Amino acid sequence: MDSVTRSYFENLEAKDKNVQFEAFNAINAAVKEEVDWAYEVWDELKEWLTDSDNHRRSRGAQFLAGLAKSDPEKRILGDFPALWEVTKDPKFVTARHSLQSIWRVGLAGKEQKQQVIHHIVERFQNGVHEKHYTLIRFDMIQGLKNLYDALKEEEIKQIAMGLIETEEDIKYRKKYMTVWK
Repeated sequence: MDSVTRSYFENLEAKDKNVQFEAFNAINAAVKEEVDWAYEVWDELKEWLTDSDNHRRSRGAQFLAGLAKSDPEKRILGDFPALWEVTKDPKFVTARHSLQSIWRVGLAGKEQKQQVIHHIVERFQNGVHEKHYTLIRFDMIQGLKNLYDALKEEEIKQIAMGLIETEEDIKYRKKYMTVWK
């Protein structure tokens, strides 16, 4: 890892919120592409998933999801349950930020994509008693759309359409469909 990237990770802990924000954005931009330093921070980010600081949990989840494509050893397959757990964080903003980035794991390969889709489908179908469930459903549909846009696989679109069709409230069904327009 170069010194600039390392300094971004250090700056996540800076007192100045602007410095933290700049570092967060720089790391997020970096992990949109394949990087050769994923394993230098992997274990640390995995630990962040259960940190007492919700910002660390959120960052850990978002960065690990982005780093999945830089994971030739497929560690994410074993670490996915811990990553998915952050999408159910007691702090809703942390849960939501994690859920909004989880689709990136699906860019890493077929097994990873199947894992993401399986978890989204299962939660969409069985999580109706969660607080803010319509927002969670919206984020999951948006994640499937992002995955579809990146991979152009018709199967992903069909899965999303099938989930939307199961929504009984026409208002929310229409809202979820806006993602696909």
